[in-house]
Parts: sequence; C-alpha cells; structure tokens
Amino acid sequence: MGAPKRIEEIVRYTLEHFDQKTKRNSFYTLKGQRTAGFNSIFAVSSIPMAMKYYTEFKRQLAEQQRELTVATIFSFAANEADPEDVMPEEGFDTEALDKTSRDFLDGAIADYNKAFHTNFDTSADKFQNYYKDLSMRVKSREVDILIVVNMFLTGFDATTLNTLWVDKNLKMHGLIQAFSRTNRILNSVKTFGNIVCFRDLQQATEDAIALFGDKEANSIVLLKDYDSYYSGYTDDKGKDVPGYQDLVDELTEKFPIAEPIIGEQNEKDYIKLYGKILRLKNILSTFDRFAGNELLPERVFQDYQSVYIDLYQKYRPKIDGDKENINDDIEFEIELIRQVEINIDYILMLVGKYHASNCKDKEILGAIDRAIDSSIQLRSKKDLIQGFIETVNASTVVDRDWRIYVEKQKEQDLDQIIAEEKLKPDEAKHFIDNSFRDGTLKTTGTDFDRIMPPVSRFGGGSRTEKKQGIIRRLSGFFEKYLGVA
Repeated sequence: MGAPKRIEEIVRYTLEHFDQKTKRNSFYTLKGQRTAGFNSIFAVSSIPMAMKYYTEFKRQLAEQQRELTVATIFSFAANEADPEDVMPEEGFDTEALDKTSRDFLDGAIADYNKAFHTNFDTSADKFQNYYKDLSMRVKSREVDILIVVNMFLTGFDATTLNTLWVDKNLKMHGLIQAFSRTNRILNSVKTFGNIVCFRDLQQATEDAIALFGDKEANSIVLLKDYDSYYSGYTDDKGKDVPGYQDLVDELTEKFPIAEPIIGEQNEKDYIKLYGKILRLKNILSTFDRFAGNELLPERVFQDYQSVYIDLYQKYRPKIDGDKENINDDIEFEIELIRQVEINIDYILMLVGKYHASNCKDKEILGAIDRAIDSSIQLRSKKDLIQGFIETVNASTVVDRDWRIYVEKQKEQDLDQIIAEEKLKPDEAKHFIDNSFRDGTLKTTGTDFDRIMPPVSRFGGGSRTEKKQGIIRRLSGFFEKYLGVA
C-alpha cells in the first residue's frame, strides 16, 4: 500500500481529476464573494503514509507548475492496530511523535507559514493555534487538499468541503463519521459530496449504512450509479425515471434550437425540462465517464442556455434570488447557470482572435455573441463589448485599448446619469467608486441619500419613485461595468 509507484499514481489521478471533483470551474457565492469550486480532505492510514503523500503532492505540483495549497496535520503516530470502526481522538500532544515525524510536520507547517504569512510550529501552544488557523482556512476554502490521518474526520464541518479522497480502511461508525465530512449541503451546485476511494470500501459502506440506517437507507444516502443518471432507471414504485440522454433527446425533438417557442405552456415546459438537464448535468459532471459524452456540443448548449435566460428575464419576479418561483409551479436553476462563468478574459481572447484574422472571421463574432447571450453576467455588458469590437482595427492592442475604451465609456455613462437625474456629482462619483471597491451597490443608508438631489428639484413627483428610478439606473450602470472597470 505504501509503494512509491502506487502513491505516485494515486496523486497523479487526484491532481488530474481535482478540478472535476471539486468543481473548480463552477462558481457560487460564499459570504458575498464569487468563489470557484470547493476543497477536499485526503484521509490516509498512517503518519508515514501522510508524509509520503504530502511529499509526492508537492513534487508533482512543482513539476506541473500548478498552484494548489496542500497542508497536513497529525499529532501522534497512529497505531496500525487502531480499530477501523472508531476514529481515535487525536490530541494536541506532539511529544509522542518520533523525531522523524515531528521534524517532517515542522517542515510542512513551515510551508504553511510561507503560504499564509503565519508563525506556527509543533510546540504545544503554537500547534493548537495551527490547528485553529487551519480549520478556519479550510472553511474559507483557502486550503485545497488537507492530508490527515484521523484529525478533521470527526466533528469538523465545512460547507466548502465537497470531496473526501480515501486511502484508509474504514468501517461502521468510523466510516460514517469520515464520509459525513462532505455532506453539508451549500446550494444547488453542492447538493452532494464526493467520496473517492483508493481501497475497496463498497461492502463496508453498505454494511455501515444498513447498521446506522435501515435496509432502505442505501438508496437514500448514496447517489445512484452513472448509468442510472445517464440512461435512466426504474424507481422503487416501478416508475421509469428518464436519464440525461432521454431528456436531451426530448429537448432537441420538442424544442429545435432554430425554432421559437410559442405559447406560455410550451415556455413552462422548456423551463422545467432544461432545469432537469442542468441538475442531471451537475451530478454527472463528477463522474469520470461523463467527459466527452455530454451529447450537446458546447455552442448548441450555449444556444439552449440563452433561451433559458431569455425566459428567466421574462418571467422572473422583481426580487432576485437563486431560485425564482413562477406561478408556484416552475423553478429557475439560476445558481446552476451562474456556476459556468464565462468571464471577460475569455471574450477578449476571442476578440484577439478576431483581430488576428484582420477582422474578417465572422464565425468568431458569432461565438462571442453566443457566449455573451448564454451568460447572465455578460448580458449586461453586451452593448459595451459590441461597441468595443466596432472600434477594432489593424492598430488595435486588444487588452490595452479595451481598458481605455471601458474607462472612457464608464465616465461618459456616469456623467449622463448624474446630469439627467440631477445627482450631486462629487458625492455620486465617490459613491460609485466605493461600490466597485466593495463589489456591491448599497442603496440603503446615508451614503446613498447624500447623492440624491434636493427635494425641491423633484417638482411634483414622489421622492420614493424618484429614488427607485435612480436605483434602477445606477444598478444597470453597476452591472454593466462590474468586473471590467
């Protein structure tokens, strides 16, 4: 089990599939900030194994010139005879470690100190503080892979943690406790946790679930297999449940992408069907076998997503949220739409290709339009992007001229709003600068009231209506330039 070649292959697999399992290309909101993906714990059988894995992760990451934060923690040499059905409590006494293990742990903590500008070691007080700081950074998704023996496998909960890599024998209560580290549901992107086992724990898993649940608990606790989600299955009541393949076939048959959707009921049917596809795609994306079997080419998927966003913007209530109820029978899976972030850098890369073609490759312009239309974030910037593309010529330096263009347009747009709404210029510009700095437009409180024009300038209109009008215009301006200005 500790053979260098085996550990090398497991680390290689883990790094190759890390982004897929932890959804590093999926975006969601965490404490008001846009965050990409989740993080993971790697559970091993002993301290010597933890040392081997840590060293191999560091070696391969350096070889690949890849930036992932790997940390480790242990406090005593776990006895190989320790029962696998109970997690022994690891205390903070590092004195029990042999010199080799303690020196290694000090080295790993030194790597951590360098990464986070901290000052910990294996001495009694500092080691406890290392544990606390590490807990906080795992919860805030600053650590990507945490290698442990027993620590953090009981009683530790982090909503950002979605994957447990296991090279350790587990059973009964110990297995349930360890697997439960990943089960904190966060949002529609994280509706389940991943357990990636490098040992055969299937029977142990089934036995543990049966003991702590009942004979039916297995189907509740565990996701179904890949084929069930991809090709469909028959449930306990004998009902056929369509799979991803069935739903995509239904989508392309009922709603050909070149034809408009006519009628409210058809629109509702499309919303429901596409939402089901999004949810299944979210599950299937964590299976290795799904890569290359998505059925819909990316450009076609973008076209369908554009229609979905069109309907969202048509039907959504005035108060935004991750899921919007339409007539109490439709839900929009907007968090699953937002998770696939097409950012402005990707668009500028396409503009660069268009420029390199001497502005003759119209297919690139089509790709830019599809990418913008399939992104909620970029739709608000469509006029800005298209306006810039119209200025592109032989002498254009895309990145530089984009920044110049954005700043000029931003200043012109803001000046126009200030003039037409009779806002106080200095206060309004200061308010907008702070909004971009903080990443949010705060329309309540005294800061916003300071930019408002005097009451006497309202004429006979309502101050509340006037304020709402200003909020709408500034919100549109903020969305247009957020992330690009």
